[in-house]
Amino acid sequence: MSRIWRYGDHIDTDVIIPARYLNISDFNELAEHAMEDIDTTFAPNVKQGEIIVAGKNFGCGSSREHAPVVLKVKGVKCIIADSFARIFYRNAINIGLPLLEIGAEVEKIENGDQVEADLKTGEIKIVNKNIVIKTKPLPEFCQKIADCGGLVNYVKEQG
Repeated sequence: MSRIWRYGDHIDTDVIIPARYLNISDFNELAEHAMEDIDTTFAPNVKQGEIIVAGKNFGCGSSREHAPVVLKVKGVKCIIADSFARIFYRNAINIGLPLLEIGAEVEKIENGDQVEADLKTGEIKIVNKNIVIKTKPLPEFCQKIADCGGLVNYVKEQG
């Protein structure tokens, strides 16, 4: 079961990782600034295996790969949203950070909910509310990329 960090619509990459920190080359250090312009409690408190839930167009803005990387470094298990900006979606898959796009059903999930997300079946259980959301699972090839830790590792494994 994973704790939820809930955010709204149009969370852009400058909110996920503010541009003023992009001169930091160590991703562990950079990740300490994740989400700080919208939620100062996120970086110091997020735990391995927790889930971000957001509204529409998560990851809009610049195409910087730093945004999904810092969330993965902080231990985010996956991101569930109404919708994602296409470049963020692609960057997240490339680094092995799974995403589930579930449309308006995302409104059923609130900050602090206890959630189980099965990426292979697309089933999301909101345990504390006894609600099950069924959505399209993560495509099999995306799941394989995530299981390998990203596209580079996946390509290496495929030989």
